Amino acid sequence: MKRAPLVIAFALSGAILAGCTTGSRTGDAALLGGATGAAIGGLATGKAGGALIGAGVGAVTGAIIADATTGRCYWRDEYGRRHYVACR
Repeated sequence: MKRAPLVIAFALSGAILAGCTTGSRTGDAALLGGATGAAIGGLATGKAGGALIGAGVGAVTGAIIADATTGRCYWRDEYGRRHYVACR
């Protein structure tokens, strides 16, 4: 329980950094989120399994945050492909 404040602080800083990567590329943010999640998961559990789970959760979270903060909207064509346009 003594690690809880430290883990929460790392999680919040990782989420903030993942959404603020330069260029707001989803892949870059997913990579940063995955690395941060792995560090947090490893610190919180002290096991490789926790680091792997943290990496997965961090990568998905980083990609979602970056996609939501790009300032661009998208639409899907009939084939399911995304096409990005400027939001109004």
